[in-house]
Amino acid sequence: MSRPIQRIVSLVPSTTESVCTLEAADRLVGCTRYCVEPVDRLRGIERVGGTKNPDLERIAALTPDLVLVNGEENRTQDIDWLRQRFAVLEQTPRTVVEAVGDLRDLADRLGALDEVQLALLRIEARLAAAEVAALRRAPVPVFYPIWCKPWMSVNRDTFIHDVLRTIGARNVCAELDARYPEVSIESVRELQPQIVLLPSEPWEFDAAQCAELQSSRAFGDARLSLCDGRDFCWHGTRMADGIGRAMELMARLA
Repeated sequence: MSRPIQRIVSLVPSTTESVCTLEAADRLVGCTRYCVEPVDRLRGIERVGGTKNPDLERIAALTPDLVLVNGEENRTQDIDWLRQRFAVLEQTPRTVVEAVGDLRDLADRLGALDEVQLALLRIEARLAAAEVAALRRAPVPVFYPIWCKPWMSVNRDTFIHDVLRTIGARNVCAELDARYPEVSIESVRELQPQIVLLPSEPWEFDAAQCAELQSSRAFGDARLSLCDGRDFCWHGTRMADGIGRAMELMARLA
């Protein structure tokens, strides 16, 4: 029988949140400085650096039974170094369906299959509601930037794109070659988005920037709105509520 997982290090903010939601926060011995949710459950947890520059020796000193990583948020060389020394669970979903499967797998590794059932049922309900909404409204052209110096977005081979698709948006950058393409305001304007969603991460768009872009009509007649980037890019238990919030936002803007 394999040894129960008692010491967990998470290098993925959304997965850290899932670990806590699955009632395993007491087994977290380390996480990144970007792991901020839920605040009350992460007090006192040792910080092991950032997602891109973790302190590998500090992680090793924590003697984890399992290290949680993501192929996009963490560097390949860091993941490889950790794999040589510890059990590693790498989850890099590019669709909502993949993320649901990953959540179930995480719960299985943690021995938390009972705890995950409510989240899975709520996600299933959100997806069913999204399917019904899609029958009532054609997809709305949306530009979703993830950075602005330079401007960058997402193509169809990303988790963010699939969340947008799920909530009834048509990602205007879906067919660009790069997964995270660099774009110009002029090129986006030619794609004629009706809505521009300005997320809180990874670039933190704020009300002042939103107002400036709207008043200058940088994106033509598109309607601009701030949004919680975690609802669009955090997978895991966040989806149980995040997809619903994203759907409500899209319904208001459309």
